[in-house]
Amino acid sequence: MAENQESSAKQVEEARTAVTASLSSVGNSLTADLQTRANDLHQNAASIEKQEKELAKQTAALAKQSAQFQKLLDKSTRSLNEVGDVQNWAEMIERDLLVVEETLRLAESREE
Repeated sequence: MAENQESSAKQVEEARTAVTASLSSVGNSLTADLQTRANDLHQNAASIEKQEKELAKQTAALAKQSAQFQKLLDKSTRSLNEVGDVQNWAEMIERDLLVVEETLRLAESREE
């Protein structure tokens, strides 16, 4: 009977060892997968941070270029307005000269 108990205790111990090894194997498998995922997340976070910095840099450059274009547009608009003003001035001078010419023509025709 003592032999049966020893045998039984030995079987229980072997079963316990087998279950412990099986659980340890499953745990290691899950842990390895989680560690791989955690490493990927950290690497991706670093990559995203780098991309964010590059995006901020490019956005600043775009804002600067946009301001330069706006300045050029404003200057061109002023120039076009000045051309329009000169054209209006020339048309007014032309009308005045036509009035003077007509007045002189009328004055000359009265003298004759």
